[in-house]
Amino acid sequence: MATLVGPEDPSSNDVRALVERHLAFAHGHTPPGHVHALGHDGLAAADIDCFGVRSADGVLLAIGAVRMLDASHAEIKSMHAAEAARGRGIGRSMLDHLLDVARVRGVIRVSLETGTVAAFTPARALYRSAGFVECPPFGAYTANPNSICMTLLLNAASPEH
Repeated sequence: MATLVGPEDPSSNDVRALVERHLAFAHGHTPPGHVHALGHDGLAAADIDCFGVRSADGVLLAIGAVRMLDASHAEIKSMHAAEAARGRGIGRSMLDHLLDVARVRGVIRVSLETGTVAAFTPARALYRSAGFVECPPFGAYTANPNSICMTLLLNAASPEH
């Protein structure tokens, strides 16, 4: 099945629905106060660009966003694939697109935060397979048993933190 990756309006009905499923997943597996996923309002912020992966017939399969932390550091936010789309490379397509967006913007480092429980194992595996490595908390994130921060140096021979 062919897929198309492109910008998305966080206020569109299908994006809102997938964001709500993402938030429900995060809240279902993460203790209160430790969910850092963005809702559709957060994805509409000026420093964030939201993207989606759609099937050739227009069905939204995944979402993801890039937040510019500064001119050389970006953050991956709210990556989520619809349950029916998992295991088909859709998450990899989204991640590759978000990293390409960061490269075009001249970003040197891309970081992210994700959960530590078993439900987040596929996400951590995807990020590691793309070269992300664990790093200390960045931005407003704190060291805690519910979060792991990861980072990737773009255009580097070997990713480091």
